[in-house]
Amino acid sequence: APILYCGDTSLESAASYLAGLLTHFEWAFDYVPSHLKVTHDLLARPHSLIILSDYPASQFDSDLQQRVIEQVEQGTGLLMIGGWESFHGFGGNWDTAPLARVLPVEMTHQDDRVNFDQPALLHPAAKDRKLWGLPWFERPPTVGGLNQFQPRRAREVWLMATRYAPRFDVATGAIQWPTSGESFPALVTSSFGQGRTAAFATDVAPHWVGGFVDWGTARVTAQAPGAQAIEVGSSYAAFWQQLLSWTGRLAE
Repeated sequence: APILYCGDTSLESAASYLAGLLTHFEWAFDYVPSHLKVTHDLLARPHSLIILSDYPASQFDSDLQQRVIEQVEQGTGLLMIGGWESFHGFGGNWDTAPLARVLPVEMTHQDDRVNFDQPALLHPAAKDRKLWGLPWFERPPTVGGLNQFQPRRAREVWLMATRYAPRFDVATGAIQWPTSGESFPALVTSSFGQGRTAAFATDVAPHWVGGFVDWGTARVTAQAPGAQAIEVGSSYAAFWQQLLSWTGRLAE
């Protein structure tokens, strides 16, 4: 079954990143831009995974959200990716929507956006969590912002984002990298009925995605039909391939 991907403005802008990767992975998908509503006819078609990314709850009628809840219970995957119109965000308002109970996180009822003017590193929540063999400890990626939420269960947190406050020591010429003491859950996964669910706090596309979009020692180029071409880091591409595969059981 194809993937249903909703949001990130349009294929001509931010959605080109994830749509390009879906095309690169040879995964079929239906796409709904942020200014259009999800329709009954679209949900009547089976999907392996539903992705909501910068897609406001106002575009997804409550009766259709109830249908998605039923589909997740029966095995469809559900992933929400961060952004200004994700979670509560700035107009996302998913905290009061029916689908809120399916996601593995508790959202706030106020603006949950956090912007980092200095680096925030993505890293595993525990040292024994390698997470798909990617180089989290050798070269942790940076992000520029995220939505703040709390996991329903601590054991389901896989990634954290820790804010650093580097400063230049004029006397020695050295750069010091103390943490600010702030860490935020960045990837939380769980299950709902027979379906898998995931919440990723930061974005898939600029600007919040920060240096994460270029993470990796090689480059991946891709282009979805009707979208602009993208060029991203190989580890970034591998992360999305693994997260989407797991959530939607795409490799099973």
